[in-house]
Amino acid sequence: MENSKQKGKFQSNFGFLMAAIGSAVGLGNLWGFPYKMGNGGGFAFLFLYLILAVCIGYSCMLAEFAIGRKSGKGAIGAYERIGRRFMFNGWIATMAPFFLMMFYLCLGGYCIKYLVANFGDIFGASWGVGDVASGDFFNTFVADPVQAVGFTLIFAVLTIVIVMGGVANGLERFSVIAMPALFVMLLITVIRSVTLPGAAEGLAFMFKPNFEVFKGWGWLKVLASAGGQLFFSLSLASSALIAYSSYLDKKENLEKNALIVPAADTTVAILCGLATLPAVFASGLEPTQGPGMLFVTLQTVFQSMSGAGPIFGTIFYLLVFLAALTSSISMLEGSVSSFMDRRLEKGKSQGRTFLCLTIGGISTAGAVLVALDALGAAGLPHLFGFSTWLDTFDLFSEGILMPGGCLIMTIILGWIRPGYIDDEIKLSGSYRSKPFVEICLKFLAPVFLAFIVVVQMDGFFKLGLF
Repeated sequence: MENSKQKGKFQSNFGFLMAAIGSAVGLGNLWGFPYKMGNGGGFAFLFLYLILAVCIGYSCMLAEFAIGRKSGKGAIGAYERIGRRFMFNGWIATMAPFFLMMFYLCLGGYCIKYLVANFGDIFGASWGVGDVASGDFFNTFVADPVQAVGFTLIFAVLTIVIVMGGVANGLERFSVIAMPALFVMLLITVIRSVTLPGAAEGLAFMFKPNFEVFKGWGWLKVLASAGGQLFFSLSLASSALIAYSSYLDKKENLEKNALIVPAADTTVAILCGLATLPAVFASGLEPTQGPGMLFVTLQTVFQSMSGAGPIFGTIFYLLVFLAALTSSISMLEGSVSSFMDRRLEKGKSQGRTFLCLTIGGISTAGAVLVALDALGAAGLPHLFGFSTWLDTFDLFSEGILMPGGCLIMTIILGWIRPGYIDDEIKLSGSYRSKPFVEICLKFLAPVFLAFIVVVQMDGFFKLGLF
């Protein structure tokens, strides 16, 4: 535990929860969940997502909390503590944030642009959206390399500066303010969305049982989409949760925390659906708009609200910005924590500032590439036949490293080292959920994860297996 003391500790369990929930609540909820739910048939997607949240979300999060706090180290050191032969999975978890941030920082920059633009519309400023069609505004912005790269760099700098501040003064201080504010703004947006004329159709899409998309192999595709969303949203197997739990006091109840974080994240995800999908249906737009829903479709909705539109647009995109920032700082901290361990083991200083600048700089370089790519419109060459660099980095992170790393973790804890996390969980509770967690880690989670990995690969590479 000596390393974790040198790296810092959370001052309270509330601070830990706000940081962990902040890691989970991000663009995965506000950007990914609504459009994937739209593509996944609404209720059918939600049905599978909730099953995965229970069977994978709780058990895997509890496992990551336990191995992180037990070792007092980041992902690499935590897996090395289980057994040196398992250290490779710590490297997998540590590399995932590199690729995640390479597109996340760019999307965070987009959020700042839309926040600034909607705020400008309140005063009729020249930099606002104005009367420009939302699709044209978005295409013009992403095609402008100066703006796209500029806002990406602003978001990257904010992320790096907060993480450089350390655990208590950086991560915790920001999270305990940002997360409550985020929740309040989300409720305001939900209330406005569900009270729009025609919003009832969107509510029915979300909550009325309909499994048409499950026909044939359709259920597998929805399962893979829901599974990928779960990892992206909960920050599983991305080293962030292991790092955060390594800073947590031994007296805090891990079972309760592992229940609160997925429950809070799932609640926010559903609220994000309520904030967007009813508004989409109320405006006569399609719920299958894809990633553009966050910036094109919803901006159309705000523009249709006349004078109130810029106000609600500003509130919404401030919400999106805060959610994106709480997640991006957790990604950077996950990687930084592991490398700080390596330095401390060699008798060096923790080097937080150096590592933040180095790791943040590498990821920012990738994010600049994504920004210059203009979502494929710039004509840059791509790998694996993808049309965008965003898809390429998403493949490595959400497609391979995260579900693959979590699958390996369940095999390690469910079959090779069963019972490894028991003593750590019992330090602060009775571990009543042990039978359920053991079944999930040994049987349910590996099966679900294997399906997710295979179908994800089929979707990314167009193998035509399903």
